[in-house]
Amino acid sequence: MVDGRFWMNLDRLVADCRIIVDNPRGTHDGDSSTFVYPVDCGYLEGTTSMDGEGIDVFVGSDPEQRIDAIVCAVDLVKRDSEIKVLIGCTEEEKLAIESLYEAFPSMCGLLLRR
Repeated sequence: MVDGRFWMNLDRLVADCRIIVDNPRGTHDGDSSTFVYPVDCGYLEGTTSMDGEGIDVFVGSDPEQRIDAIVCAVDLVKRDSEIKVLIGCTEEEKLAIESLYEAFPSMCGLLLRR
């Protein structure tokens, strides 16, 4: 089944890569003083996403640190799309991440659950 393989491959990719947190929870985005990260945000070292940077991750507070969702994002300003992997995010944190994409008219994100 393709769906099962997708999540299995994503689990393996995350397990094989070091997570670099470059925007800790509660910090402000450099471009906006009103935008605050609701969870740790970073990327998977040694990976590449559509923007040429590492695959983005949101790391929540659930001690299990299970991957059970992704956000598919589209940015009209950058003219790109990419996925953001949610690792160990509680339901409240998932909703906060999803709402980030409502704050910027040029971006939208679709939360997909495992």
